[in-house]
Amino acid sequence: MFFLLSRSLSRFSSQISAVAIGWQVYDLTGSAFDLGMVGLVQFLPTLLLLFVAGQAADRYERKRVVQLCELVEGLTAVFLACGAYGGWLTVTQIFLATFVLGIVGAFESPALAALLPVIAPTGTLQRATAISSGTGQLAIIMGPALGGFAFALAPGVAYGLAASFALLAALGMSLVRMIPTAPTASDAAKADDLFAGIRFVRANPAILGTISLDLFAVLFGGVIALLPIYARDILQTGPMGLGVLRAAPAVGALLMTTVLARHAISRHVGLRMFQAVIVFGVATIVFALSSWMWLSVLSLAVLGAADTISVVIRFSLVQLSTPDEMRGRVGAVNFLFINASNQLGQFESGLTAALFGAMPAAVLGGVCTVAVALLWMKLFPSLRQVERLE
Repeated sequence: MFFLLSRSLSRFSSQISAVAIGWQVYDLTGSAFDLGMVGLVQFLPTLLLLFVAGQAADRYERKRVVQLCELVEGLTAVFLACGAYGGWLTVTQIFLATFVLGIVGAFESPALAALLPVIAPTGTLQRATAISSGTGQLAIIMGPALGGFAFALAPGVAYGLAASFALLAALGMSLVRMIPTAPTASDAAKADDLFAGIRFVRANPAILGTISLDLFAVLFGGVIALLPIYARDILQTGPMGLGVLRAAPAVGALLMTTVLARHAISRHVGLRMFQAVIVFGVATIVFALSSWMWLSVLSLAVLGAADTISVVIRFSLVQLSTPDEMRGRVGAVNFLFINASNQLGQFESGLTAALFGAMPAAVLGGVCTVAVALLWMKLFPSLRQVERLE
């Protein structure tokens, strides 16, 4: 219960911050390239701290690692709130704060992911993943809308809310009860191997295909970084409209997690993941070409539903195939791929939008996503043929 509460509150904080940072950067600079730079700045810590973060999740108490990350996230939001209220916050300072948030994410995600398989009863990881994702999606639905509304009042209000949710998340994580286990000497020795996660992924084609598919599909197909441009220049709405657009994928994702929590995917899971990625790409193309708010929201909701299927299958497949003493390091590799797809995808979207315009860049991204899914079906037949998870 407290695990789900803490995870949801942390998601609230990150989503509110994302709306505020994206809108304020674009408002200060009017540059699509700078929007893309937000993603790049947040990704760099993941790349630089990959091995250290994974080892920390396997060597130290994972609950404490997550709690410390949430405290730092809250204090960073406090800094942004003070700067916004005082009127001295600059783009450079926003980028520095974004870099700190990237460090937080680099350490938090592997530790958080490694907690769930221990908490979930045997044989229920797919449903537990769906429920955990669903609670997070509630925050993702409400967070952007709340962030957009708060930013419309004042930027400092949005950052203040983000700080409050992050600090409450740290409090909730402190209440999570863990069953203590005594690490063996063998486990301690394995935890010293920084590169074990990479070797494990390389030795398992299904896992390598799963996380690399997410990397390249979302790298090209991500349109979230372009939402401020679509909200202001194409759909002609304001910060609240931006919040609605950012919440739309989470609405579709929540509906899908409700379905998956009741009806787990029991057959052809590998093929279903590829099909979900193709739907993700098609929905991206529809959004890119839309100039109607209702169609844009609908396509983003479909995009979110398709992405949830892929996420649940990917997470379950990776965690079920990984020994517990290595889950932190393998999770760090997985998180590197996820961040590369999401945050480098923001940079790629901002760069191509600066070169060709927002709409051509988004269309190109959707087409590339579909192409990657079809190519990976050929390159990783063992992944396509995965029948069951549990």
